Amino acid sequence: MPSNDVPQKWSLGRPEHVFGDRRPFAQCHASTLVSLSGGRTLVAWFGGTRESHPDVGIWAADRVPDPTVDTEPPSAAPGRHWSEPRLIAKAIDEPHWNPVLFALSPDGKDLVLHFKIGSRVRHWQTWVQRSTDSGRNWSTATRLVPGDRGGRGAVRNKPIQLSSGFWLAGASLERWRSWGAFIDRSPNGLDGWVAGDEIQIDRSQFSGKGLIQPTLWESAPGIAHALFRSTDGRTHRSDSEDDGRSWSVAYPIDVPNNNSGLDLTRMHDGTLALACNPVAGNRAARTPLSVLFSKDSGESWPERIDVETEPGEFSYPAIIEVEDGLMISYTWNRRRIAVARITRIRRT
Repeated sequence: MPSNDVPQKWSLGRPEHVFGDRRPFAQCHASTLVSLSGGRTLVAWFGGTRESHPDVGIWAADRVPDPTVDTEPPSAAPGRHWSEPRLIAKAIDEPHWNPVLFALSPDGKDLVLHFKIGSRVRHWQTWVQRSTDSGRNWSTATRLVPGDRGGRGAVRNKPIQLSSGFWLAGASLERWRSWGAFIDRSPNGLDGWVAGDEIQIDRSQFSGKGLIQPTLWESAPGIAHALFRSTDGRTHRSDSEDDGRSWSVAYPIDVPNNNSGLDLTRMHDGTLALACNPVAGNRAARTPLSVLFSKDSGESWPERIDVETEPGEFSYPAIIEVEDGLMISYTWNRRRIAVARITRIRRT
């Protein structure tokens, strides 16, 4: 189990709310974020009357650094640093779910957005849009893999590009009585997605429906790993030694999971930062929201920062590395999207 000690080399900033209670939707959930040039950040989420309502679409806002305010302590005023929420995807009159943003170019100019559409999760189809101007304008949405249902492409967490150039996306199927996860693979991050085999589970040692929503990293060229949301009360892991083509039987690690979303980023120095609710038990509380750190490619997680600790729902985090540390976005009680920075302390 990770400790609750804040690593001395990190400083947790005060979370910002992207918008306040004056918003064009009643509820919001499942944020995603990407870093753009010039210190900008783009965040997206789904919002509408409630999850699964036909009016739910994909919304976004961006943060542009302002030297006149960014030198001051972070403000609790919702939306102070952020643009007004704008609807960026509403392809058809059915519920939209789980947007995932990722960049094809290092400057964040060439962006891809995956999101799901469907009245029921098991009937989802993944749709895709592309922007070549850092998210200001988007192409017409199309189906990622025409005819497929259930959850292709990036079903919840950002894809990764391997050293070989191929892209991997964590995909999953939420069937009525069982859940399953697999890894989608693309030569360019845009098309040609090929679904891998379902990740195997030792059902004799596992309770509940299964595993979904993989988050991914590459530890060495061709060596990839996945962590999964689980109904078993524990985070599970699978490994690949052939560039993401085949995967080991999933196995539990020493990180609790409450059957809620988690996300991971591998930093340039090899440190893994895992954002999650480290709470054991199927459908257990979605608080606290924490970031766990590993220096040994996920073998152990000895350090932890709690981002939110109050009662409530602080869930479905997305985490990325930025110039001076980490940035995390997450659901704040289904009413707001919050963003926090975890800054690396420069020692002198």
